[in-house]
Amino acid sequence: MIKATIHVTLKPGILDPQGRAIRQSLDTLGFSAVRDVRVGKFLEIELQEDDPARADAHLKAMCEQLLANPVIESYRYELERHPSHPAAPS
Repeated sequence: MIKATIHVTLKPGILDPQGRAIRQSLDTLGFSAVRDVRVGKFLEIELQEDDPARADAHLKAMCEQLLANPVIESYRYELERHPSHPAAPS
């Protein structure tokens, strides 16, 4: 089994109203050193796949077709071998 961690963020230059609202709220709370906030997505996916090359191809397709909007978002991911869950006791 392979576990993937995926980070999706807005590309530079794309307006981030949620990030702006968070930055303004932080400023209101006294955190005036914060200059910018960008909001993104973090996903963890477990794949029933043992071949890292195939897992990589599947993850790239998932990101480009559903998990990220390639027009306005960038993504990156890491793959790691993840031990299978042990069988439940009978």
